Amino acid sequence: MAQKVMLTSAVTGAGDTTGKNPNVPVTPKEIAESAIESAKAGATVAHVHARDPETGGISHNIDHYREIVDRIRESETDVLINITSGGGGDFIPNLDTPAAGGDGTDIQTPKERHEPVGELLPEMCTLDCGSTNFGNMIYMSPTDWLREQAQLVKDSGVKPELECFDTGHIRFANQLVQEGLIDGDPMYQFCLGIPWGAASDVETISYMKSRIPKNADWSAFGIGRMQLPMVTQAALLGGNVRVGLEDNIFLKKGVLATNEQLVDQAVQQLQTNNIEIMTPQEAREKYNLRQP
Repeated sequence: MAQKVMLTSAVTGAGDTTGKNPNVPVTPKEIAESAIESAKAGATVAHVHARDPETGGISHNIDHYREIVDRIRESETDVLINITSGGGGDFIPNLDTPAAGGDGTDIQTPKERHEPVGELLPEMCTLDCGSTNFGNMIYMSPTDWLREQAQLVKDSGVKPELECFDTGHIRFANQLVQEGLIDGDPMYQFCLGIPWGAASDVETISYMKSRIPKNADWSAFGIGRMQLPMVTQAALLGGNVRVGLEDNIFLKKGVLATNEQLVDQAVQQLQTNNIEIMTPQEAREKYNLRQP
């Protein structure tokens, strides 16, 4: 039998990509439609952030998330929904206001970060397992906050995807597992190539894979030009995969992508290596996910 993997389409992030690629979805309707088109192209999972329809920037508005989720669920296309729980973690250093941060600082409490997940109950959500330098910004997620978030996610019955941007994040994710804050077999996501986190290469995937529990499932993705190469490498090493405009806006050098084009390219690469894509229902059963 061919190996099967779960393929995620991260359809839109919160970054400043809307001015660089007009295909990045912004409104709840656009985000939902892009998730649906990604599923039709072969994606198992749609990973969603909400954006402000007026500015294109990050939105924490539960109504924006609700419209996205409702539109996806009301469509005739089945796809797992994975909502971010990492919003409101941006700290912009500023020497004039070092304690409060500068313009653009956006910090939410654990309960606020969890609200879309707890309210809308998707099959999955992300859980960023530590703070990190993110370019010249600090993504802030203290350990006690993460413990609180992990408990909220556990109580909701949603499956957390433990996002690890560096090796120390894996150590803390393992700690969450040991403390009983993660139900069932844990699921890790290796987030590679973000400045200044873990590198995007096979050696890093292999090391991170070696540090997680034996009963864990895992996925990996690269950003930018390493997105599509990492699809093949992660799958060949036994992991699930992710593409999408959150992490990369080009199909190839100089050619702007759509989410469905990136999904289609990933499917082709995987099938070339005799690797098939799980259906949403297959993934629900394999990973013991809640039914929508």
